[in-house]
Amino acid sequence: MMKAKSKRIEARVKPDTLVLVQRAAELQGSSVSEFVVAAAEKAARRALEEVSTVRLSVEDQRGFVELLLNPPEPTPALERARAAHEALIGPV
Repeated sequence: MMKAKSKRIEARVKPDTLVLVQRAAELQGSSVSEFVVAAAEKAARRALEEVSTVRLSVEDQRGFVELLLNPPEPTPALERARAAHEALIGPV
């Protein structure tokens, strides 16, 4: 099996931040690099998940489901858009 090449990330940190990271890495039994990479990966995954997740209040959830179960009648603008789509693309 071929191993993927790794890339280097460099960062400047305050001395007290480095000491903190070194202590945390040591407590977890990992190197500073392993600790920083794991923490960065976890933070990146969390950030990506947050922007791709829609959170609704209970009231908004109920309203959303109600609209799915009982959609309103199409507006004239929506009917015109449907007709234009059918003219360009074909039936829906």
